[in-house]
Amino acid sequence: MGTRQKIAAWAAGLALVAGTAMADVTRSASNDPTGGIDLRLTSLMGDDHSALRSVNPDRLRRIGAPFTARDFGVRNGRGAIYDAATLDAMPRPRGGRQWQCLTEALYFEARGESIRGQYAVAEVILNRVDSPNYPSSICAVVNQGTGQRYACQFTYTCDGRPERVTETAMHRRLGQIARIMMDGGPRDLTQGATHYHTTAVNPRWARAYPRTARIGSHIFYRQQY
Repeated sequence: MGTRQKIAAWAAGLALVAGTAMADVTRSASNDPTGGIDLRLTSLMGDDHSALRSVNPDRLRRIGAPFTARDFGVRNGRGAIYDAATLDAMPRPRGGRQWQCLTEALYFEARGESIRGQYAVAEVILNRVDSPNYPSSICAVVNQGTGQRYACQFTYTCDGRPERVTETAMHRRLGQIARIMMDGGPRDLTQGATHYHTTAVNPRWARAYPRTARIGSHIFYRQQY
């Protein structure tokens, strides 16, 4: 083969290789090469998400995830627990500042009441949070008027006595009730009450509001304006 023929053959071969490469590029250009990866990642993430949803609440607690009453079916106004043994057997509840405020209020306002009476006090606090007449957070409702002796909304915050938790088992139980109520527990004991007082007193405001319930040593009322 002559020199010219060798050059021509070499050029033809080069063109063939280039054409094949271009054909490969052209075929790839119409398909996202990451598409398959995205699908696989989506599938894996979906599997992980499904797995997390199916994890037992005790498992979540052991790995440090915060317990909520929803883990035990308390949601959409269903699932209040009135049995002391069941409440005490539940995993230790957790929560932020608002949960702490509700737990504290239940402890100092209602630890001597029945479990239903404790739920009822929680209802009043949460009803106030929902009312435009009161602050919009649990802590703000509980501490409204604090610092003004006997002018506060919840006596324990302004009676001049230090708040010390001495009944740890009761405090934990009330933390369960606070958690349940904050997670959607029913409010069907006091018919929307926003006020209560003990049977030992007869405040003037009680004449202005309709009475809705009496549970233990507390009488409940609903503000109408």
